[in-house]
Amino acid sequence: MTTTPQPAHRNQREHTLPWFWPVAAAFEAGEAGLRLFRQNMEFAAQAENLVAPPPAGWASPNDVRLDLDTLRLRDFSTGSRGPCVLVVAPYAGHGSTIADLAPDQSLVRTLLDSRLQRVLVTDWKAATSAMRDFDIDKYLAEINVVVDDLGGNVHLVGLCQGGWMSAMYAARFPAKVASLVLAGAPIDTAAGHGPLKNIVHTLPASFYDELVATGGGLMRGRFMLAGWKNMHPDQQYLGKFIDLYEHVEDRNYVERTDTFERWYENPVDLPGRYYLQAIHELFIDNRFARGEFVGLGRRLSLGDVHCPAYLLAGSSDDITPKAQVFAAAGLLGTPPAQVVREVAQGGHIGLFMGRRTLAEQWPVIARWIAARGR
Repeated sequence: MTTTPQPAHRNQREHTLPWFWPVAAAFEAGEAGLRLFRQNMEFAAQAENLVAPPPAGWASPNDVRLDLDTLRLRDFSTGSRGPCVLVVAPYAGHGSTIADLAPDQSLVRTLLDSRLQRVLVTDWKAATSAMRDFDIDKYLAEINVVVDDLGGNVHLVGLCQGGWMSAMYAARFPAKVASLVLAGAPIDTAAGHGPLKNIVHTLPASFYDELVATGGGLMRGRFMLAGWKNMHPDQQYLGKFIDLYEHVEDRNYVERTDTFERWYENPVDLPGRYYLQAIHELFIDNRFARGEFVGLGRRLSLGDVHCPAYLLAGSSDDITPKAQVFAAAGLLGTPPAQVVREVAQGGHIGLFMGRRTLAEQWPVIARWIAARGR
């Protein structure tokens, strides 16, 4: 008996169009291949969001109470009773929305949920060419406009770079500050050790001037973003994409990552004069901690600040080591019994939006503010 030769096995689908090759290969591999293909496609879409996501927005309802040259004062208040809390957001190359990143990662919401009714945030504006000569005095002056508009007496909550601005304001106008919270704030920039301190003191001072000149009189946010990423290049250029791929089917993880990257990957430009003044006078010469910085026509001394103070530092903060934050305790004129020092587990950004810190540290700080408000 003769048998008819069987044709060699061939794929059931034609793979003639390159765009459909991955699809066809997935079909050939069966259900597992389809699942892998869907995961790869989802990863590609989400990875694009990591590289160029849309800007972050505010998570909580608010009104713009004031619109000034340097900032919009955002009012999140739910009532009119109790102490007035002004959150001075970081102004270091990223948006102020870090204070209200997401419904479950919001310092603003945490303060409100802790029965503080009056909470406002400085929403710093990205610098334009017209703002390139704004200096630190300009920002202190507009904080003063805000405080006067709020009744002339506030509880300041300074985050990161907003911390030294808050401390400067308290030193310049001590009667207008009822209490001072400094979270991850570099007060004594010569204290402690960390990559940011090393970078500032390793590069020649002229390097920063050249960056501003290249930016047309502005410190471009994209320059700073590159610098921050290069502090942890493995994680920023590879690690976070590996993490995303491993968790791409976890919708909560993807949404949290997307929310954070909307903030992180959209830096803002700073006025060149403000930036260079901060670099040269604060981070290189440490003039504020030494009592030599002149703000609004007067030499600023932290010894003139006598209000209660709460200092919050991160256990693994390599942007602002805890020594730089806690140094304020020895520089403030506040009696030692009225200065609280607390260490939160985690790094720098987690101080403002980390779930654990928001759940454990900030409700305590809110109650501390409320007690001083009475």
